[in-house]
Amino acid sequence: QVQLVESGGGLVQAGGSLRLSCAASGRMFSYYAMAWFRQAPGKDREFVVSISSSGGITYYADPVKGRFTISRDNAKNTVYLQMNSLKPEDTAVYYCAATSVWYGSNWYRAGMNYWGKGTLVTVSS
Repeated sequence: QVQLVESGGGLVQAGGSLRLSCAASGRMFSYYAMAWFRQAPGKDREFVVSISSSGGITYYADPVKGRFTISRDNAKNTVYLQMNSLKPEDTAVYYCAATSVWYGSNWYRAGMNYWGKGTLVTVSS
């Protein structure tokens, strides 16, 4: 069992930056690939970015490439999402997720084993 708790969300102006954190408790955090998803009001939850268990492989959704960076610290059981050049369309609840499977370029909500409760990011224009 893995428990995930996101933090770092808030209100930021367009062009600004935020850093989200996802702290994991439970055993074997370093065994899991981690991902961030987001859900905007009235929309489906969508994949943002993923990182392999070792941190050596990452995969980004096209809308965030070049602006967002995922990283992890297995010693601290934490995964991070650095978000730069934020846009109003990035406004969403951001969720951290853990999975025992690396999905390559096909990441879906149903493939995740564990979820956090989310943290709200609001980008004002």
